[in-house]
Amino acid sequence: MHNKQIDLINKLNSERQSYAKATVVRRQLPSSGKPGDSAIILPNGSMHGWVGGGCTRGIVLKEALQAISEGRSRFVRISTELVPDAMPNTKQYTMTCQSGGSVELFIEPVLPRPQIVIFGQSHIGIALAKISLAMDYRVIVVHDDADRSTYGDLTLQVVSTYGQEDVTQNSYLVVCTQGQGDEKALKMAIDTGNDYVAFVSSRKKAHAIFSTLRSQGVSFDQLKKIRTPAGLDIHAKLPEEVAISILGQIIEDIRKPEPVTSEAAKPHVNLEEYYINPVCNIPIHKATAKHVLQYKDHSVYFCCDGCKVKFEENPEQYIDN
Repeated sequence: MHNKQIDLINKLNSERQSYAKATVVRRQLPSSGKPGDSAIILPNGSMHGWVGGGCTRGIVLKEALQAISEGRSRFVRISTELVPDAMPNTKQYTMTCQSGGSVELFIEPVLPRPQIVIFGQSHIGIALAKISLAMDYRVIVVHDDADRSTYGDLTLQVVSTYGQEDVTQNSYLVVCTQGQGDEKALKMAIDTGNDYVAFVSSRKKAHAIFSTLRSQGVSFDQLKKIRTPAGLDIHAKLPEEVAISILGQIIEDIRKPEPVTSEAAKPHVNLEEYYINPVCNIPIHKATAKHVLQYKDHSVYFCCDGCKVKFEENPEQYIDN
């Protein structure tokens, strides 16, 4: 790994940004990517490093963005022939470059630590903050007039507001106001668009507050996503027990095959900068496309010679259909 990549990784980690690392683990000549070659892919689609030419780049970009979104690593094999005995969790693609060869890569997403956002300063909220920090999670307390001394020397952040711009891919919002500004806090949490919002409340109380929020314009679809009562049903009584049940539910979401991720925090790519190669159906960055042809007043971008040649043989097959 080059120093520039190390510096970029350190910067992304310090800024708590999501990214993916792609590493070549095996190749067959004449594929240009060598074992150990690597690249860092950001959620905006930019790639820093080298894992191969145009035949590889678009596939790696596609799989890296999907890995960031899903929070799951994967092996990717690009070869002239698909093999039935590939290792589990391997995505296979056909090599379209005329030169042939094959390359196998490991793509690993790197996500920020889970961020537990606690609305309110109730006993359950305080217990949740302490246990979350013990799990090495980041903790943010949202309260209009929070008493910072309540948390002693705990390393957490106390803010008065929390919005969509504050959401990360691993944000989990828990409203623990317990009678102190319930509607306001719950509305603030809902407005973030985050997928995980839990409300510490009885069903009866939640129903009454939901009715109030409906009158304020909150939709039924937004309300039905709220986890209430919050946490797993472990017959919790004490604040610490309730906090553990909530963290148990959060851990369950983190570890399940398709983790909860916020739409607001998913990778964002400027689609105007990319073009779907009509031959291999892989996104191509227009600025780095190997070939650009004009067809019926339309620019067509290609990742490699092979795709360009196939297109020129029968363009109607790929465009008109």
